[in-house]
Amino acid sequence: MFNKISVFLQYQYFPLVIFAAKFGRMINKYTEDSIRSLDWKEHIQLRPGMYIGKLGDGSSHDDGIYVLIKEILDNSIDEFVMGFGKTIEVTVKERTVVIRDYGRGIPVGKVIDCVSKINTGAKYDSKVFKKAVGLNGVGSKVVNALSSYFIVQSVREEKSKLAEFEKGTLVNESLTKEKELKPGTIVTFIPDNSFFGNYHFIPEYIEQLLWNYVFLNNGLTIYFNGQRFVAKNGLLDLLNRSINGNSVLYPIIHLKEDDFELAFSHSVKQYSEEYYSFVNGQHTRQGGTHLAAFREAIVKTIREFYKKDFDTNDVRVSIIAALSVKVQEPIFESQTKTKLGSQYIEPGGPSVRNYINDVVKRNLDNYLHMNPETAELLLRKILQSEKERKEIAGIKKLAKESVKKASLHNKKLRDCRVHYQDNHEKRLETTLFITEGDSASGSITKSRDVSTQAVFSLKGKPLNAYGLSKKIVYQNDEFNLLQTALNIEEGLQSLRYNNIVIATDADVDGMHIRLLLLTFFLQFYPDLIRAGHVYILQTPLFRVRNKAETIYCYSEQERNGAIKKLKGNPEITRFKGLGEISPNEFKNFIGASMRLDPVILQKSASIGRILEFYMGKNTPQRQTFIIDNLRVEEDAIDAIAS
Repeated sequence: MFNKISVFLQYQYFPLVIFAAKFGRMINKYTEDSIRSLDWKEHIQLRPGMYIGKLGDGSSHDDGIYVLIKEILDNSIDEFVMGFGKTIEVTVKERTVVIRDYGRGIPVGKVIDCVSKINTGAKYDSKVFKKAVGLNGVGSKVVNALSSYFIVQSVREEKSKLAEFEKGTLVNESLTKEKELKPGTIVTFIPDNSFFGNYHFIPEYIEQLLWNYVFLNNGLTIYFNGQRFVAKNGLLDLLNRSINGNSVLYPIIHLKEDDFELAFSHSVKQYSEEYYSFVNGQHTRQGGTHLAAFREAIVKTIREFYKKDFDTNDVRVSIIAALSVKVQEPIFESQTKTKLGSQYIEPGGPSVRNYINDVVKRNLDNYLHMNPETAELLLRKILQSEKERKEIAGIKKLAKESVKKASLHNKKLRDCRVHYQDNHEKRLETTLFITEGDSASGSITKSRDVSTQAVFSLKGKPLNAYGLSKKIVYQNDEFNLLQTALNIEEGLQSLRYNNIVIATDADVDGMHIRLLLLTFFLQFYPDLIRAGHVYILQTPLFRVRNKAETIYCYSEQERNGAIKKLKGNPEITRFKGLGEISPNEFKNFIGASMRLDPVILQKSASIGRILEFYMGKNTPQRQTFIIDNLRVEEDAIDAIAS
């Protein structure tokens, strides 16, 4: 818009533009006083996204408050890897986090520098920390700068050094003799709500983080609020926990060699690829060079073993795999370390691609020769996938034509502008609202942020996908168009929206639609939920107002509190559906203060059992469940409901 105005002024009011330019130069003097240096904490506080990705309020697994926990834990893990301290204790009470390890402790003379001086740390000495998680000396400083309260205590050589900070500013320090406490480091912090807003910790997200640490570090024990986390079989335990209750086509193949570990099988229950990838103990959610190398290596090795040129998709569809590799001086694509960019295993060493290709080929080829029954089951799986792919090829062709026609008329999807711009950072903020009915989708469409928020409109209740084959995804217009809008046909690698928000009415029909959509995702794309992309939108049930103030209430308890606050005889409105909320009001509910309930698939849950109970033939039980509440408490999805 600015460019258009500029061009217009240049041609219509040229003298005005000249005057404005001269006037701008007069009032915006560029002198020595214009140059200033930021101190360490200012640099972080002004641009926190550079260091921890998105801020968030704790609703998403990758929100900043969890990154802060991870940054401190990474230091404790590096101590364990070096052979010091087999136990880590994590305590989270409301907004206060305490992390205690039993490593060597920070050298007492450098405690303050290590948490408040950028580019300071021991990890630059690659002989000491050859394959550490982080090498840039930034992590603990970020936690300090973004916390309202931060205290670090190092116990080492019978001395205790304590440093206390508020908003990154040192307010107290002490050095005392200490003979009672065991050596190690204790960090306590409270994330600053001026950055994270009205945030809250979700225990399941922290638990998953801790499980990953113990899976990757045999012999490590972590206690979280008293709960013990320990694993004995590495990635084999990770995969067994991930597929808990779900059938796999053959026993999990578990391979280890030096700095590489792999566990994988193929699922009977799902169609998409699902990967858990790690580098130096860091969960690389976005993959990177190591994951790309594995996806190539698995296909190449299987083709050579069976001496058949299988289609890539036939080999990898429904695979569930976990892989870990250690890289010297790793290069990540961001400070949050979610994607590996390293091309080489170590300086001057083999490429990541060649290393993983070689180690996978050597170990998997040997395994399949030594386990002919597994090799036979794997072959059957590939041939079955090939058969299914050919059967639905014609259906997919017709489905794509349907998508083109629908896109042409723009009936279902109102997209956001991010996808027409080259802005990868903004894509982390993208949201797709899935709603039902013209009035509801109309309200959201008019009030959304068109830059990052898109709307997909359902027509009535979607089909119950429970027990149906993948063919239905292409035969059913709603599913076909939704799949295309999300771009998840081949997995999550090209997912177009980071947040998928189910926005339906808070009544029985709306709750039923939620279940039907969750059934679709669980049946065909469970990793979409596992990866933390799916949410339920909370919208207010009541509006309580008088001439001076308006309060939106999300429960009867909040309504009663609002009535007491406003006193007198305030006007009370009960919203029966999303369509009743005007666009001007809706802006309050899908903006910065948007309330989202994450859909969390607990690891103790069996997808098959969930779908059977809630979408099987037990109709009376399901109806009772929907009417009473939409919160699945046992073995299932936590925090589905409003």
